[in-house]
Amino acid sequence: QVHLEESGGALVQAGGSLRLSCVVSRRTFGDYTMGWFRQAPGKEREFVAAINWNGNTYYADSGKDRFTISRDNAGNTVYLQMNNLKPEDTAVYYCAAGRWGTLERFYNYWGQGTQVTVSS
Repeated sequence: QVHLEESGGALVQAGGSLRLSCVVSRRTFGDYTMGWFRQAPGKEREFVAAINWNGNTYYADSGKDRFTISRDNAGNTVYLQMNNLKPEDTAVYYCAAGRWGTLERFYNYWGQGTQVTVSS
């Protein structure tokens, strides 16, 4: 079983920054593509960013040039650095582990989510 735990969500003003972290409890962390998704109130969960074992990254247009995904394979941790946050970034952010892709069905394991709220 793979357990994922996110942290770092908070209330922040527009233009501010946050760094989300996700710790994965599995020695084979390096085998997985790690993704970040988010779900805003009343909306479907959507892809934010992904990083594979080799450090290749992919971003949704919504976060391109503002968000940076990274991973520390030795520490079984994936990060999402979010800069210049906007009110529309308000959502619950989920970490997921699986294989390369932007669709939820590619990811087998999910965290419980961390709330990010951006005030205007």
